[in-house]
Amino acid sequence: MGVRRSLAALLAALLGCATSLVALTVAASPAHAAPSGNRDVIVHLFQWRWKSIADECRTTLGPHGFGAVQVSPPQEHVVLPAEDYPWWQDYQPVSYKLDQTRRGSRADFIDMVNTCREAGVKIYVDAVINHMTGTGSAGAGPGSAGSSYSKYDYPGIYQSQDFNDCRRDITNWNDKWEVQHCELVGLADLKTSSPYVQDRIAAYLNELIDLGVAGFRIDAAKHIPEGDLQAILSRLKNVHPAWGGGKPYIFQEVIADSTISTGSYTHLGSVTEFQYHRDISHAFANGNIAHLTGLGSGLTPSDKAVVFVVNHDTQRYEPILTHTDRARYDLAQKFMLAHPYGTPKVMSSYTWSGDDKAGPPMHSDGTTRPTDCSADRWLCEHRAVAGMVGFHNAVAGQGIGSAVTDGNGRLAFARGSAGYAAFNATNTAWTRTFTTSLPDGVYCDVANGTFVDGVCDGPSYQVSGGKFTATVPANGAVALHVEAPGSCGPDGCGTPPGGGDDCTTVTARFHATVTTWYGQEVAVVGSIPELGSWQPAQGVRLRTDSGTYPVWSGAVDLPAGVGFEYKYVKLNRTAPWSGSRAATASPPWMTSGGGCSQNFYDSWR
Repeated sequence: MGVRRSLAALLAALLGCATSLVALTVAASPAHAAPSGNRDVIVHLFQWRWKSIADECRTTLGPHGFGAVQVSPPQEHVVLPAEDYPWWQDYQPVSYKLDQTRRGSRADFIDMVNTCREAGVKIYVDAVINHMTGTGSAGAGPGSAGSSYSKYDYPGIYQSQDFNDCRRDITNWNDKWEVQHCELVGLADLKTSSPYVQDRIAAYLNELIDLGVAGFRIDAAKHIPEGDLQAILSRLKNVHPAWGGGKPYIFQEVIADSTISTGSYTHLGSVTEFQYHRDISHAFANGNIAHLTGLGSGLTPSDKAVVFVVNHDTQRYEPILTHTDRARYDLAQKFMLAHPYGTPKVMSSYTWSGDDKAGPPMHSDGTTRPTDCSADRWLCEHRAVAGMVGFHNAVAGQGIGSAVTDGNGRLAFARGSAGYAAFNATNTAWTRTFTTSLPDGVYCDVANGTFVDGVCDGPSYQVSGGKFTATVPANGAVALHVEAPGSCGPDGCGTPPGGGDDCTTVTARFHATVTTWYGQEVAVVGSIPELGSWQPAQGVRLRTDSGTYPVWSGAVDLPAGVGFEYKYVKLNRTAPWSGSRAATASPPWMTSGGGCSQNFYDSWR
């Protein structure tokens, strides 16, 4: 049976004033620093090209107050056409050359760093320094910059003596020595106790610092003995004066267990808190969030924890809550940005079908396509939560207070007198009068819009006498803060300004990730005539090709301000209706494709 979604409330607000959403995506205005001095939110633009990251810094990340981008490894890597250029080839270094990767050239990388710095955004490099290539990559040909290699022999950089003697996979994960000296899934494990190896790694990281890089994620840090890593980090230079001129920001991938804890590495920098990922993901996936004011209690100290809902590994190998449940996933990321624990890292990735090793949208030679958030398989999840970055920045240093709950799936709280946020992880709307310490006034709802250059493109709410009344959408949120004033429309507060007169029609662009058999097509049908009035043969046919499959896309003009329901169907080319089930799709995220338009991203599951 098809699962239908009511979008009347969403589209009455969004489609009726779609032009007000352009601020999120139009690539024209210069970047501006956020009004608050606190900019620590990291976004992981996983597998993005250097040029695409530069564009995103200028048009989106800078204006919305993001602090840093975690970029994929920039060193020369293996190239594996026989594996269809998997994402993990980038985590097998061939050399430390920056000349060419699947994401661009050295010149592209430098331009990205400079452009992002001008936008007020730091670059954090994913540094792969525990190992080199794996057994399965032997004989695959030259690396991405043309270097020849074989396992344990990398001309001009490392030879056999530069690797640990335990040349087998880790088998006993309860033995710390083995975890730190044997091979992680067949990858040549560097002898990081060697001063020569330490010097080579430090030289690579210092070259990146010289180019303007501000920090590093240390990949597989728990597999590097703490003393070895400390020796490497002690060799690093200071960062660019624009970032304060001190030592680079370090955060380390440490998946804690009974053998190695996060605390073993916190004296070297921050660590990635994987238990936080599990706790927040389970809570939102199950609609059990009422207890989350205390999220982070008993975990790594907040000032040493980098927190996330999902990362590039967990979305494949520990998929508790991912983009396939988009409503709850977006809601969890918004909550992370509203809650005071840790340094938040937002994921931005791409879809795949079946094969979790699949690389990003790419050209036939394996190089990455430019990011187009309305096409290919790019998800661009960070844009859905961009408004909450300003909330996070504005409430920095304020604790949680005045928490209220309604059952297990609803939670609201204040962040001192600087902000207030309400979260609803249920399938029905939540209407309530909330008590807040916000000064009286009108505030922009940054959970359902953004606030950039003094312009609110979302709903607004009136706080009077320390109270405001709001309807928190099903699987949605409302968030107000003191640095985002709003303005009420002709219909009052709670709706975006403009009254829906800007557009008479809105172009709805649908992007559905659907796996099909040969001869099948995909259509979107819905409750209004423009979507076929639920008749599959009259629905809007979507298209795909070899470069974008399994993402099917199509567009149709709809009347502005008219709510509707929709679903996806599979059709056979030889029959008008295949009888296939409809998609169970999560609600769309809010963005504009420019002008009077709206994008809808869904997955068939």
